Amino acid sequence: MPATPERQAPLTDPFEIGGVRIANRVLLAPLAGIGNWFVRLQAKRHGAGLAVSEMVSSFGLHHRNERTLQELMRIHPDEHPVSIQLFGHDPEAMRSGAAIAAETGADLIDINMGCPVRKVRKTGAGVELLTDPELALALVAAAREGSGLPVTVKLRSGLRADDRSGLDLAVRLAEEGGAAAIALHPRAATAGHKGEPDYALTRELAERLEVPVIVSGGLKSAEAARRAYRESGADAVMIARGSLGNPWVFEELTGRREGPPRREEIAAELLWTIDRAEEHLGRDRAARYLRKFYPWYVDSLGLDKETAQELQQSAGLDRARALVGAGASLRPIPASS
Repeated sequence: MPATPERQAPLTDPFEIGGVRIANRVLLAPLAGIGNWFVRLQAKRHGAGLAVSEMVSSFGLHHRNERTLQELMRIHPDEHPVSIQLFGHDPEAMRSGAAIAAETGADLIDINMGCPVRKVRKTGAGVELLTDPELALALVAAAREGSGLPVTVKLRSGLRADDRSGLDLAVRLAEEGGAAAIALHPRAATAGHKGEPDYALTRELAERLEVPVIVSGGLKSAEAARRAYRESGADAVMIARGSLGNPWVFEELTGRREGPPRREEIAAELLWTIDRAEEHLGRDRAARYLRKFYPWYVDSLGLDKETAQELQQSAGLDRARALVGAGASLRPIPASS
């Protein structure tokens, strides 16, 4: 049964997923194309109790694709507990992929049954699994058998606004499939990230399940996350886009911070991110990869339009570091670096 707001555990309280202790109830959601080891580590540094990886192809692991193994499966020793999210539609590949994830150091396996992107759906994976409950159950069983770890599932409430297939499947996954927790994004797949999530659906699911239910979707700020937690009666919240360029949201939700970060803190965090990206990908690839990160920090850094534009188009890491450092200190920016 979901707790009433008066009896609901504080977000700072620990809880367990399949016997794995989670230090608090504030989690980093899987972020496709973003949630690599240093993004997860950043969330953990700022207080997240658990971070989930970007979705990883079970086929990529099964066939031991080099990039999948070397980049997507990299786990930092300081980010435990960590969950590796897998996607796919073949139980044998899922069993094999989950086994490799466990060998790599995952503490939990999550299965993506919520991605609405067409190229994922057309393979029979992601939210398409809502149309084939038996296959969804088989995938959870395979992941459990292959990894020996607790398996969780993240899914949408349905395919369309009037569809509740996600809730029905979630109940079966927990009660028949042995899923250790369910993360629900209470929007239909067709809604994408638009419109208000229906947190009453999450509350309904929490009333039906004995395993932890995690609420996701629309958590753009600490206040939005607190509201979703209260309204959903969930056991935890899962922050996605609300953490981009704002890892301090985890500090706000776990009582480590009250006010917004200072400009110097923001600059230091972005410089840390640049360093980790270089460590992860090398100088040239990191310079290109980071172009999608810079816009998340530009407004909070207070950079003028010209400096912000140069940062977002920066071809080299040294120049990016100079722009960020100068923007934080308001010192003149050298002509080259």
